[in-house]
Amino acid sequence: MVRLTVDLIAKSRHHFKKKRGLSFPDYLKTLTHLHFFSKNIEDIGDLSMCRNLTVLYLYDNELTHIHNLGFASNLTHLYMQNNNITHIDNLSNLQNLSKLYLGGNRIAVVEGLEKLCELKELHLENQRLVPGEKLLLDPRTLLSLAESLCVLNISNNNIDEIKDLTVLKELQHFSASDNKLHNMQELEEVFSHWPQLLQMDLIGNPVCKKPKYRDRLITACKSLVVLDGREINELTREFLINWKASKEAKKKKNNGHTMTGPINHHPFINDFYMGQAPLPGHTYSHADAQRWNLQQSLRAQKLKIPLCGHLGHVDA
Repeated sequence: MVRLTVDLIAKSRHHFKKKRGLSFPDYLKTLTHLHFFSKNIEDIGDLSMCRNLTVLYLYDNELTHIHNLGFASNLTHLYMQNNNITHIDNLSNLQNLSKLYLGGNRIAVVEGLEKLCELKELHLENQRLVPGEKLLLDPRTLLSLAESLCVLNISNNNIDEIKDLTVLKELQHFSASDNKLHNMQELEEVFSHWPQLLQMDLIGNPVCKKPKYRDRLITACKSLVVLDGREINELTREFLINWKASKEAKKKKNNGHTMTGPINHHPFINDFYMGQAPLPGHTYSHADAQRWNLQQSLRAQKLKIPLCGHLGHVDA
């Protein structure tokens, strides 16, 4: 088993060249960056002497869990993508962490990030999940990241809904390509709560095949600059927003007419006489009365229904 320890650091040529006459313990205290990617590392040992560590590169290794990083309170960037990690654990002490890379692992539930109030970027793409499983994001974790998270990558994780992400109101870059998102109304609702959103990638989702997909998202995300790798023309945006506003205004006006239109107090009379019957209390010309009486008589004869009388209130 390859374990990351201070002894392994001491054997590294990269760090040996930077020692410059310092004692090894003093050298460890000066370290701000550790580069141990693609080293077949399976475990993290005691690195507490590296108290000023700010960036740790551990991607492309064989790690199965996260631990022994509690000392690294100054850590701002943690790269652990493409390992075999199944759970997000033991990160609560990393309260200055701003970028966390965990893509390409085996994580099924995103949790345990409630203490990371400075986290701005979270990369979770391409989890190697059990067939039929999808990546889940704990609502408590999402709520704790609502004020800080600016970049979220959840691409290729079998995700079919994102309504729980609504709280992430500071998002500027959102990647969710190659998932199973299909509900356009849900996307419009969620994105309307992200006023800072600048770039978004949804390529490879079923929703991309919906009519007016691009137009609808451009009007829902008024700050969006790039959608699916294509820049949004400002004139196009203004046209679509105005078109949508005009359409909604027309719909509202039509609904208003429907609610305030004339009420038919004699529906059975009008149905029978095809809209020709006079209403009580109205006055009609002599010609109108004669024409209506003739129609009434002909219809009654045809249907063999006795007449009940003719129009009686006529102005000469």
